[in-house]
Amino acid sequence: MITQVKKKRLRLYKDRLNILLDIAQTINQDHSVDDLLAEFEILLREELEVGKILVFTNSDGQWKNLLISGVSAEEVEKIDVERDLLQYKSIENITLSPPASLQGFDAVIPLFHRYRAIGYVLIGDVEEEHHGISPTIKHLKLIQIISNLIIVFIENKRMQEAVLEQEALKKEMEVASKIQNQLIPSTEDLPSLKKLSLQAFYHPHWGVGGDYYDIIPLSRHTIGFCVADVSGKGISAALLMSNFQAVVRTLFTAGINMKKLIHQLNQRVNSSANNEKFITLFIGKYNLRSRRLVYVNAGHLPPLLFDRRKSHLISLDQGCIGLGMLDVIPAVEVGKIKIPKNAKLMAFTDGLIELERDNEVQSGLMNIEKIITNHKSIEANMEEAKQLVALHLESGAIFDDISLIGMEFK
Repeated sequence: MITQVKKKRLRLYKDRLNILLDIAQTINQDHSVDDLLAEFEILLREELEVGKILVFTNSDGQWKNLLISGVSAEEVEKIDVERDLLQYKSIENITLSPPASLQGFDAVIPLFHRYRAIGYVLIGDVEEEHHGISPTIKHLKLIQIISNLIIVFIENKRMQEAVLEQEALKKEMEVASKIQNQLIPSTEDLPSLKKLSLQAFYHPHWGVGGDYYDIIPLSRHTIGFCVADVSGKGISAALLMSNFQAVVRTLFTAGINMKKLIHQLNQRVNSSANNEKFITLFIGKYNLRSRRLVYVNAGHLPPLLFDRRKSHLISLDQGCIGLGMLDVIPAVEVGKIKIPKNAKLMAFTDGLIELERDNEVQSGLMNIEKIITNHKSIEANMEEAKQLVALHLESGAIFDDISLIGMEFK
């Protein structure tokens, strides 16, 4: 025979089972987080008669308020999760002797997932005339189960959205990388000249980069070339560099005065970068007939010019400050040099020589000087430089973009 007590207990179990089924169905329907929290609040307040609800959740190592209902801002501000709640490892009834910061609450319900604390639920009543044990105490285990289901669902949803965002960003980066690689000429795209052998290498550290090189036929007997580096990394640096490349191609002509070119480029960089970034640049103009090179080094690493006949290594360092550092560049010094026959030149960005070892940045300039100061062809020198880059990439020493131009003046 079923007693009234058993009937009441069965009805209670049935009600709890229905509540769990409703929550599970809501979760399976993949409602938004806001809709799920609204339904959770209605369940606690109307079905289980919980007057005060405060839910903390841990996301990316930070404790945040997930749900506040029937609780004043002053009550929320008094609570510090790490100080007041981390001590609770199981459901705790605090009705009779709550800590000072938890006054007005009847129970602390810790939430765990894979043995890690992921949240805490504080519940209480709002009737001021109520004394003694709260009637909501009988629902604590059910509230814990439901809360765990909801918070785990929300965390999984957040992680899923983060994965989708990363995938979308990855695809965008791949597209950006393809576009940027099309803008930067490959070795096959470089001009083919009898009196000048040209080589180039480009490696963006993060798919897209702020490095740039270009070699531009300016006239029948004049070649322009440049190597540049935007401060910073990533998409913003790549966008600025793409814009800068278009500007260089527009302004750099055979007859332009190099000082005028630098001032115009500086003005364009200032308008594009809004004083947030700057560009270091080496830009040169070489006449194949006269063998005369005019150049400006705008705060960039000096290219290395090796005279084979004299076994003499020269740094091309005449110029000015970087572009975008000041609204107006105060002085520009134009370098002029007659290139000896069979001389070789390497122009590069700092990613080639700044290497990270044991959390310290070390210079690899001597390695590049060693590569170029010999009687091998520039093609052989460039292959050796690429092999060196491959070794540094394998060891994790390289942490920046790399651009490299090799030239042999025959």
